[in-house]
Amino acid sequence: MSRSALLLLAVAGLYGAAGVAGAAAGAHMTADPRLATAANFLMLNAAAIAGVVAASPGLGRVGLLPAAGLAVGALLFSGDLMVRVAYGASPLPMAAPTGGMILILSWIALVLLSLGAAVRRRG
Repeated sequence: MSRSALLLLAVAGLYGAAGVAGAAAGAHMTADPRLATAANFLMLNAAAIAGVVAASPGLGRVGLLPAAGLAVGALLFSGDLMVRVAYGASPLPMAAPTGGMILILSWIALVLLSLGAAVRRRG
């Protein structure tokens, strides 16, 4: 497994842990729904990153790009929400929507890479 793949797996582990911690904080410290949203996004994208890394050898040379995009998008989206809950504002006002767009584009990239790999195997 490549160094990039291993680093993305480490990020997935951190996001999973941060998601669980965020969910616990949301359940015991604050009822702000943004914290629950951020925690859910971190946990779901942690699993997705690990899955994409596992599938990346079959996706070609750029197989890790969707996983990297999910990592960046989840960090921006969830990080912004968590900072807003903790401090009331964010120093990067467009971080959450930018992260959301990166997440959407990363999922679309995964679709396109997967379909491309399927077509290549068919022939």
